[in-house]
Amino acid sequence: MLALQEQLIEQLTSCLKDSDVTPSSEQIEKLVAYVLMMHKWNKTYNLTSVRDPQQMLIKHIVDSIVVAPFLSQKYYIDVGTGPGLPGIPLAIMCPDKHFVLLDSLGKRVRFMKQAAYELKLSNIEPVQSRVEDYQSKLKLNGVISRAFASLKDMLHWCQHLVDSQGVFLALKGQLPEDELKEISDKFDLVEIIKLKVPHLVGERHIIKIRKK
Repeated sequence: MLALQEQLIEQLTSCLKDSDVTPSSEQIEKLVAYVLMMHKWNKTYNLTSVRDPQQMLIKHIVDSIVVAPFLSQKYYIDVGTGPGLPGIPLAIMCPDKHFVLLDSLGKRVRFMKQAAYELKLSNIEPVQSRVEDYQSKLKLNGVISRAFASLKDMLHWCQHLVDSQGVFLALKGQLPEDELKEISDKFDLVEIIKLKVPHLVGERHIIKIRKK
């Protein structure tokens, strides 16, 4: 396990060399520890379809943390987070921000709570709930979703989570032109940001939306 840990640290450091995110050595260690936890728990809990830790590093970690420079507020909710993606990598990168991690499956929430304990993350709040039933005690600044739903469904199910000052950040692969056409006129498309994800094949975008 130690050899794999060192290999992943080296891979992540090399991968991020030319990117816009520059984690500290402590953050890199935590990101790798999170990958190793997912790899270990995956055997029993089936948290992600990606089985290889080196692939997890690119498809889950790098793909998540490139979003960090675009988070300008303090309180976010990651809906349909699964094992904590992108919320946990973002929490490691942004210790000054708070992330509610919402998932309906108990085994995923148990994993995230254990990750919070082992990685000493005080800025995540794993919650088991369906998104339409969840009410936050915090004034949330933004909703993040990655592979959760279509834009139309995401906005419909999550509209109660933020007011008109809050933003919806949908993380998508190729630009979903059909989904963009289906956005209700109650919402404004604020910005489309093309992400540069080192070593990842395919496009990645953030679609930023706000209530009117």
